[in-house]
Amino acid sequence: MTQAPKNLQTIESHILEMQTLHPSASGDFTGLLSDIAFAAKVISREVNKAGLVDILGATGDENIQGEVVQKLDEFGNNVFIKCLGTRNQVCIMGSEELDDPIFVDPQGGTGSYIVVFDPLDGSSNIDANVSVGTIFGIWKRNSRRDSVGMNDLLQSGNEQVAAGYVIYGSSTMFVYTAGHGVHGFTLDPSIGEFLLSHEHITTPFTGKIYSVNEAYEPKWDPKIREVVRQFKYGRDTKTTRGDSPSEGAGKSSRYIGSLVADFHRNLLYGGVYLYPPTLDKPEGKLRLMCEAAPLAMIAEAAGGYASDGKRNIMEIVPTDMHMRVPLYIGSRGDVMWIESMLVD
Repeated sequence: MTQAPKNLQTIESHILEMQTLHPSASGDFTGLLSDIAFAAKVISREVNKAGLVDILGATGDENIQGEVVQKLDEFGNNVFIKCLGTRNQVCIMGSEELDDPIFVDPQGGTGSYIVVFDPLDGSSNIDANVSVGTIFGIWKRNSRRDSVGMNDLLQSGNEQVAAGYVIYGSSTMFVYTAGHGVHGFTLDPSIGEFLLSHEHITTPFTGKIYSVNEAYEPKWDPKIREVVRQFKYGRDTKTTRGDSPSEGAGKSSRYIGSLVADFHRNLLYGGVYLYPPTLDKPEGKLRLMCEAAPLAMIAEAAGGYASDGKRNIMEIVPTDMHMRVPLYIGSRGDVMWIESMLVD
C-alpha cells in the first residue's frame, strides 16, 4: 500500500501562509509566484519527455550572449512569457534568451513586479540526461503608475522581493525565498502539485565540497589558482575572515556543469561554487540579474553568501540586463575566505 506524503502542504497554500506576514498584501505577489510554479510544471513535463519528442538539440539560433539556443530553451522561454505576460501583476519581464526586456504595459498599467529569469539553465547538457534548472528573481517597480522604464528593471539584488529556482532531476523541486527563510517543494506527478518537502533550508557555515570547472585553470589569475589549490589540498594560511573548522583538510571536487544542480547540492550539504573571471572573460561569465542575484538572495536567506570576489553580489547595481559577473557562492565561511584571498 502506497503511503501518503508526510507533508501535504502545497506551494500555493504555503505562499498564502507567507502572505499573512504582510497585512497590507494585495494578493498580487501570491498570484505571481503561483503562475511561476505553474510554468515550472509545464517545463517539467516537457523536460521529462524530451527524449521521446523532437525537442532535444539546438534550434540553430544564438542568443544575445552568442550561445546556441536549445529547443528546450526556446520552449521554456515561451512558457514563461505566456504564463506571466497576460497577468496584471507584471510590468516588465527579462529573459536570458531575449536581447531586450519585455515591457508588458509601457504606459504603466497596474503591474507592480519585474520578473527576470533564465528559463532553462544548463540546457546544453540535457541530451545527456543531466539535471537542468530554471532561475528567477522578482523585483518591485519603483516608478509611478503612469510610466515604467529601465530604472525599474536595473535594481540591485538587495531590492529583490523574492527569488527561486527549479531543478529538473530525478524529481522536480521548486525552491524559493521571499525573505522569510528558504523553502523547497517537490513535485508529486501523480497529483500535479508541488508539496512542501524541505522547510527552512539552511546551509552550513563551511562545506566539504568545491565546484569549479578546472579546465579553465590556465586562464585564471594566480590568486584563483591558489584558492583552488588550497581547497583541493588543504588550507595553509590563516585569515581574519572566514576561518574554517576544516582548515587543513582538503575539500572534495564536485562539478556537474549545471549551475542550478551544483548550487542546489552545495546549498543542502555545504560547499562553494566558483565561476571566476578568465583572461578572455575578465568581466565574468554568469548573468547578474537572471542567475547570480537570485541565487545570492537564496544563499543569504539560508545563511550563505555570494560575492564577485570583491563585493557582495546583492549590492551590485546592474548597468544592463545582461551584465555579467564572476561568482563565488555557497557556504558563508568559504566565500568570505575566498574574498580574503583575492584582496589586492
